[in-house]
Amino acid sequence: MATYLFVTFAITAILGFPIWAVLAASSFIALTLGSNTPLIVVVQRLFTAVDSFPILAVPLFMIAGNLMETGGISRRLINFCDSLLGSLTGGLAMVGVLTCMFFAAISGSGPATVAAIGGILIPAMEEAGYDKAFAAAVMAVAGAIGVIIPPSIPMVNFGVVGSVSISTLFAAGFGPGILVGISLMIVCYVTAKKRGYGKANATKFSLANVGKKFIEAFWALLMPVIILGGIYGGIFTPTEAAAVSVVYGFVVGLVIYREMDIKKIPGLFMSAGKSTAMVMMIIATAASFGWILTSERIPDVIAAAMISISSNKIVILLLINILLLIVGCLMETTAAIIILTPIFLPIVTQLGVNPVHFGIIMVVNLAIGMSTPPLGVNLFVACGIAKVSVEQITKAIVWLLIANIIALLLVTYIEPISMGIPMLMGIA
Repeated sequence: MATYLFVTFAITAILGFPIWAVLAASSFIALTLGSNTPLIVVVQRLFTAVDSFPILAVPLFMIAGNLMETGGISRRLINFCDSLLGSLTGGLAMVGVLTCMFFAAISGSGPATVAAIGGILIPAMEEAGYDKAFAAAVMAVAGAIGVIIPPSIPMVNFGVVGSVSISTLFAAGFGPGILVGISLMIVCYVTAKKRGYGKANATKFSLANVGKKFIEAFWALLMPVIILGGIYGGIFTPTEAAAVSVVYGFVVGLVIYREMDIKKIPGLFMSAGKSTAMVMMIIATAASFGWILTSERIPDVIAAAMISISSNKIVILLLINILLLIVGCLMETTAAIIILTPIFLPIVTQLGVNPVHFGIIMVVNLAIGMSTPPLGVNLFVACGIAKVSVEQITKAIVWLLIANIIALLLVTYIEPISMGIPMLMGIA
């Protein structure tokens, strides 16, 4: 059965099938030709994979992200960050990174972060003298912070598949997200210094301006406090927090900021519904694919092969990092988490790695994949906004990716970066 599974996977992937169709076809062919298992089992696996209360957070966070994008929140966050960093060399690029970090605490989605912030900042950076490809590259890579700083849709998926506390994963994401953001800001500063970007139209720093922009962005900045404070205060679960974020985003955009057009709301729900349908198809088909892998004991074979190479935790984590970086270039994040978590999690826990820490390693890895060709979704969003080719943005993205990989290695081998906050909160 494994032969049919992998051969079908390879053929359909090469032919360019969508990832959900690749996984569905592989599972169907493997069960039909490779075993006597009733096909009703596939249907059961498809249903049970999405019949989960925590996964309900996925569509809710998508709706919340859409509401934030159209309700005036993203623009106010940008103005506040500009008041802090706009006067520095490369300030506008660093404003993009910092705003993505704030928006990450609202949206939970990488592409949504790129669309919401990049749609405003990429044209602004170009007007300020930045190279268009570099501006798009900064937003594509910084947008991936949207899935590292909580709330995070990939963390929800990992928590469900790996039976790991989603609340603890959320707490563990702050340190790595801040580290990635600082790493990208350093690259932005050095690049701007070298190329002379951002000297014109720089915002002059003043405490009065910071205070003014803070007041304007107050309701936007309060949202992550309410969401995350409610989760860790035991007021509501991550899924309930997602529902609260939808209500809050609706009230802020429609009543407080009054920038949301009520006629556009059905379109926002339609857009979130389409994105959710795509994610749910991937979750369902990946679960079926993963079940076949498990029944064929493929994870045990891979585990034995990796342990035969080395039983050293440092070496194994390096090998997993390399593999995940490659997978992130070729596979959608949700599918990668659902398929690979059951394979790698038992290996690393056997070596003494905390499951929450490994979840963060995995999410940071696959977040990098969001901005690497050929399937980096953030790249395509940024390219569409900047109207540049993938080839142009790929050349501009190299040093930003190197900074991300350095941050990944620090997160991998210095556990307190991710586990420090959960330990301080007593939930590790």
